Amino acid sequence: MEVILISSIFLSFFIVFLLLTKKQKVLTDRILVIWFVIIGIHLLGFYFNQKGYWEIFPHLVGITAPMPLLHGPMLFLYTLYSLRNDRKIRAIDYLHLIPALASYLYMLPFFFFYSVEEKRMVDNGKIQDYSVFSIVLLVAILISGLIYSILSYRLTTKHQNKIDNYFSYSEGINIKWLRNCILSIGLVFFSATIIYILRDALGIQFPFNVEYIIYLIIIGFVFYIGYFGIKQENIFTNNPTIKSAVEGVSESSKKYKNSGLKSEDITELYKNLLKTMVDDKPYLDSKLSLSELAQILKISPNQLSQIINQEAKVNFHDFVNNYRVEEFIQKASENKNFSLLALALDSGFNSKSSFNTIFKKQKGITPSQYLSKQVQKDLKT
Repeated sequence: MEVILISSIFLSFFIVFLLLTKKQKVLTDRILVIWFVIIGIHLLGFYFNQKGYWEIFPHLVGITAPMPLLHGPMLFLYTLYSLRNDRKIRAIDYLHLIPALASYLYMLPFFFFYSVEEKRMVDNGKIQDYSVFSIVLLVAILISGLIYSILSYRLTTKHQNKIDNYFSYSEGINIKWLRNCILSIGLVFFSATIIYILRDALGIQFPFNVEYIIYLIIIGFVFYIGYFGIKQENIFTNNPTIKSAVEGVSESSKKYKNSGLKSEDITELYKNLLKTMVDDKPYLDSKLSLSELAQILKISPNQLSQIINQEAKVNFHDFVNNYRVEEFIQKASENKNFSLLALALDSGFNSKSSFNTIFKKQKGITPSQYLSKQVQKDLKT
């Protein structure tokens, strides 16, 4: 455990170093730097506590106690500004930091007016001055973490819906990595809540230090960010594709609030859309977006989105990729000598992973399984 903990502390500050030396830093980089400094100090405090340094240096007692109150807000702010294009944090968003600041203000007398021996006694539970505060702080940390995890996940869900309604592809604009970050942080707080309820409310005694479980999950999160950031390059490099995607979605939603289409207009435009998809096959463009297809049809993106959602009962992403799947099936039946990937790319998909995911979503089975079934049907007939 000690080696893993030291490694995670080192990695936390190494991530900070990578972000600080990154060229063309954006707002989310600065948020992540602050967050990982907090995580690094938090883990360092836990390490010092486990090594008994707080007994040797009692002035360290309580310094990191309110820090977990910052993890939820930092997660939320990082998520929020990953999906926005602001250059600085809005004044209202600093309010999320008030609980942590209030906790530190409440502890000022402890930090500056308690003697060394009194701090030791408070840490060992022999002085109960901060016992109620400790319980309130723990509950606040757990509630804060759970609420902010839920709020952050809701932000990504809403944004993903916008992406699916605006783009026919996911490469370069996929926010799955961000959702995994949120889920991992949510897991930390959910696990902590369950553990503390079992231990403190129900009196269940664990044969191990329950804090190890919580900190192991935090350590796992640090390693995840380190691995993903270096391997996938979504965190340590700027991605103009994501930025343009967000700008496109935001601009579209601002510009077209009401389409003003009548039911008969929708029916007629939908017929024209279907005819265009069959005759011109715009879906063969792997980067096809809602605005590009709307431009072909000479209508607004919002009108096109309304037509697809209302008539086809799906979002733009699924609508376009349904045609790509059918195109692949047709090409596969006519060109048995080509690889599946080559046929998929020729049908409008731009990667093997997205092709397999979308095909299985549309047909319920993998492309190879589907084609095998088709061969068996042909043999029977």
